[in-house]
Amino acid sequence: MTAPHIEVDDLIISYGPVAAVGPVSFKVMPGQQLTLLGPSGCGKTTTLRALAGLEQPSSGRIRVGGETMYSGADGIDIPAEKRGLSMVFQSYAIWPHMTVFENVAYGLRVRKRPAAEITERVHAALDLVQMSRFAGRAASALSGGQQQRVALARACAFSPTVLLFDEPLSNLDAKLRGDMRIELRELQHRLGVTSVYVTHDLEEALAMSDQVVVMRAGHIEQAAPPDEIYNRPRTSFVADFVGSSNLVEGRLRPDLSADGLIALDVAEDTVIYATSYGRSVKDDVTLSVRTVHLRVTTHRPASIRNVWAVTVRRAVFLGDMTQLHVIWAGREIVVRCTALDGIAAGIEAWLSVDPAHCVVLEA
Repeated sequence: MTAPHIEVDDLIISYGPVAAVGPVSFKVMPGQQLTLLGPSGCGKTTTLRALAGLEQPSSGRIRVGGETMYSGADGIDIPAEKRGLSMVFQSYAIWPHMTVFENVAYGLRVRKRPAAEITERVHAALDLVQMSRFAGRAASALSGGQQQRVALARACAFSPTVLLFDEPLSNLDAKLRGDMRIELRELQHRLGVTSVYVTHDLEEALAMSDQVVVMRAGHIEQAAPPDEIYNRPRTSFVADFVGSSNLVEGRLRPDLSADGLIALDVAEDTVIYATSYGRSVKDDVTLSVRTVHLRVTTHRPASIRNVWAVTVRRAVFLGDMTQLHVIWAGREIVVRCTALDGIAAGIEAWLSVDPAHCVVLEA
């Protein structure tokens, strides 16, 4: 089996008596992109900075390419400049008084590379990000998207073993952010470089990652491929943070459970069938039901399970989709659909959902 390119084991980062991060552990395979996802203050950027050598951990171990970069137990702490990693910052960190060429060449000059090699590597890096024609332009005359490309070219110029990204697209507008998302992912594939990416943006994490690590309050809530994070969240926090979910609490009905499904009482005369996905099921259970997996129709679906008569309380137009608020089992739940199809506030309708999309959360 291929060995991981990056290994983080039981990493703890403390500020005085307060543990800001940890213990956290994760691995990144060669050529993969792992994304640290979570709200502001969850410790994702602090973890990334510790990996880069810009933050002092309290304990744990960091290995890159089989070499120990930090080990609290062994007293090893390789300086940032000797780790062979390159970081792209949220603020770009572009020198405004330098040209594009000089910005990209800066790291190579610091490493005292020969002039011919610097020229070759800078032009190759600018070609990668489609900025060659701007080589002689002052960095201060560039747009935000162009500055981000220069920062990326500078990070790639000395062929680092690992690329680290600290929310690099957060300062761009929505349209440009979407375009750069695709470009960054394609570039990472072309280079075949291992990367760790930090973001609080769900779409960014799902679109760009081989693995996603969801963090909360300095700890890892779940680490898995993007589709598993979205479709089979482990905890209420992951279900709520990663996409839009309804959290449904119920009591187990073993007498009705069948065909690999579990049945829950959620209200008088209301039963919902769900899938446990191998997770332990106790008497009291919480389910995650994605808003996009629910269906509201004016006619009764043919399914014999998870079909209920409901009242549509409110319909909110959101552009690409419509958000419905329906009264079900004495509570209000949210449904997101692409078309109304005659559904409007105040009407009686039918709500349905596949039991496979009703996911049991861990206690």
